[in-house]
Amino acid sequence: MLVTFTTKAFADITLFGDIALAMIKMMGHSPNVPGAILAEDVPAALSRLTDAIEADNAPPPVEDQDADEPVVSMKHRALPLMDLLAAAAKAEANVMWK
Repeated sequence: MLVTFTTKAFADITLFGDIALAMIKMMGHSPNVPGAILAEDVPAALSRLTDAIEADNAPPPVEDQDADEPVVSMKHRALPLMDLLAAAAKAEANVMWK
């Protein structure tokens, strides 16, 4: 499953479902797809996601990784979504995911 985050203030961001659902939970929302965050709630969601990412220092599980593929941390995976949320907060725009 893929989850696409959209806002009129930024380009769409598509993430793998398990990663997207984890980030939605970190933002303090139920992991329902589709879903949305109202413009006035976007700054708080960005803050919660940033705090959760900074608190999570655990490396990705090694057993799930192929030996030839690089390990990508949750922090790096979250950067595009954090940019989308920051742009939406600045533009006072809603964020939706489907």
